[in-house]
Order: sequence, then structure tokens, then C-alpha cells
Amino acid sequence: MAETAQRTKVQSWNEWDPLKHIIVGRADTTMVQAPEPAVQRNWPEQGFPLGKYGPYPEEMTAKANEQLDNFAKILESRGVRVDRPTPLDYSQAVQTPDWKQETMFGCMPPRDLLLTVGHEILEATMSFRSRWFEYLSYRPLLEQYFKDDPGFLYSAAPKPRLTEGTYKKDFYKKWETLADDEKNKIIESSDWILTEREPCFDAADIVRFGKDLFVQKSMVTNDAGIDWLRRHYPDLRVHKVRYKETMPWHMDTTLVPLRPGLVMFNPVRTPLEKAQQELFEKNGWEIILGPKSVLSKKRPMTFCSIWLNLNILSLDPKTVFVEASEEPVMELFAKHGVEPIPVPFYEVSPFGGGLHCSTADVYREGKFEDYLPKQVDGF
Repeated sequence: MAETAQRTKVQSWNEWDPLKHIIVGRADTTMVQAPEPAVQRNWPEQGFPLGKYGPYPEEMTAKANEQLDNFAKILESRGVRVDRPTPLDYSQAVQTPDWKQETMFGCMPPRDLLLTVGHEILEATMSFRSRWFEYLSYRPLLEQYFKDDPGFLYSAAPKPRLTEGTYKKDFYKKWETLADDEKNKIIESSDWILTEREPCFDAADIVRFGKDLFVQKSMVTNDAGIDWLRRHYPDLRVHKVRYKETMPWHMDTTLVPLRPGLVMFNPVRTPLEKAQQELFEKNGWEIILGPKSVLSKKRPMTFCSIWLNLNILSLDPKTVFVEASEEPVMELFAKHGVEPIPVPFYEVSPFGGGLHCSTADVYREGKFEDYLPKQVDGF
């Protein structure tokens, strides 16, 4: 314990500083969630038509855990300390005084829940009832960090009630009946499923650039959540961003910083505000466009997008971990002086994402810096 106490320190200001300590998720007992207002799975070809729920197949879970364990070993071989969450029985029903949910989800993607900014790890609100209690999987780690590191600020955003009033009624049913021009109006206005009754946000809707945080309004993050983050981080600049994308959900395949001065954009998710690109150009950043995935379609039971080839994890400003089959993006990185480390990971994608999703920073070297000092008015 003395050794752990000596070397445990919480700190991470951005996505690229040298990585020394991280959390890697687990696939154990992950569930196809029971239907709820925020999410309704429909995978009839895999035995889960709309309304049916249950555990992911054992073979899929074993393959995902094999790749997660391998990733943890690769990180450790590079000098990174790796911690793992404590899986719960996610098949159990959970409830609050306001609702009962027949299943939970899992703990593969800690990035969704945990936001590290400086010496603080913040538990996000989450907007799925099936994920309301997911923080319990990480509490043993966070409690230990709190004991070990006297400088660690251990925080949790206010838990939302997630009553029916948090969601727009019958959003998914209505969406299916809309004409294309009506859907485009919703995309342009970012009028997604969440109301503004209470603050909601997922940590994976936030990308860190030192003094600047980019926060996406999405299916899981509302304006109230962005406002709460602005108040919580008064010394940082919190930029609300929106993209021309159907049902946006998390940002780590949309806006991907690689090092100071180099950022990757998703080529098909056009920012709805020109100020985002203007901000990077004004500060001399080079913008590169990510290539398409080698995949022609998503893996079975994968609710993430086809763009997980851009879901990378930086080891340091010159080195990134990339899905092993994605040669085009590795070639792009090499061209720009960034060494790609291939990691087989697509067996994990059905459990909640890619290499970035499956991790949460605990400690990166470096310090608090302003990488975008020339700001754009009103953004």
C-alpha cells in the first residue's frame, strides 16, 4: 500500500500529454439494456428484437475481454499503470423513487462516465436509467485514489432524476415518421431527445485542450448540462459544439487532438458553427481529415458509429494506439510524425466503443496550458 500511495497522483489536462496511469474497462456481464425512454435496442438478427433484453453472448464477452486484457498488457509494457473497474451484476433491476429499470448496462467504456480535468475526476450525470448506477463499478478505484493522493478532487455531478419529463415523449417513434426535410431541421437545431428540465451530460461528449473544453450537445448531453459544466469550471473556456450528424452521441470520433498544433476532424460531421474551425486556424493548428474505416459495416450488436477507426488513445504527443486493422488512419498519422501502435480491438466495439472509449485518464505528465489563446468572439 505504501508503494501505491507514493506513486498515485491524479492529473490530466488534455488528450495527448505523456500517459502514466489509466483505467481500462471490462466487458463482464454487459447487458443489452431493457427498453427505456433514452435507448431502445433492436437487433433481431442477433436474437434481440425491439423489447427483448439480456446478457451479451458469452463468446462475444470472452473475445472482448481477451482484447481488453491484451490492451492493458500493451499499456503496461509501455510503462503505463493500469487499473480496472469492479463489474457488478448488470442483469439486476435497479430503481429510484421515480422509476424502475429492468437491467443495467456494463463497465467497458469508463470514458463515458469519468472526466479527468487537472487534479479532479468528475462523475458525469449520465442520461440512461440503465447507466445511472454505473459509477459504483469505479468507486473502489476512486476511493483508493482519494486515500492515496491528498491533491485529488473527487467529484460527482448532480444525479438527474430521469423522470419522463427529462425526455421528449415518443422521440424514436416520431423520428421514424419524419420526412428527410423534417429530420434535417432537427439536426440543424440539435433538438434531440433530452429536454432542459435538468442538467445531463456524458463525459465522452467532452474533449480537453488544456484551458479549453469542447462539449457537444447530443442525445445524452443537453444545454443545461453544458451550462452546469461552465459553472463548475469557471477558469476554463467551455465551447458548445454541434455537428451535422443524425443522433450524435459522444465526440471522440469527431474532434480528435493529436498534439499541440495538430487536430483531426471527422470528414462527414460538419460543424454547425464555423467558429470551431476558425478557432483552430486562428491559433495556427493544422487540421487533418480522418480517413474512412476499412469496415464496410458495423460489427453485430454495435451501437457506436462506423467511425471507431478514429477512436484512438494517445500515449504521448508522438505516439497513439490505433485499431490494428485500420491501415489508412495509421498511414495518415505516420505521415504527420505520429507513431501508430496497432492494437486489435474490434471485438470490443459492441460493448461500447473503441480504444479511447474503453479508458479513462488518471495521470498524464504535463501542466495546465492555454493552447488556443486567440479566441473567437461569442464561441
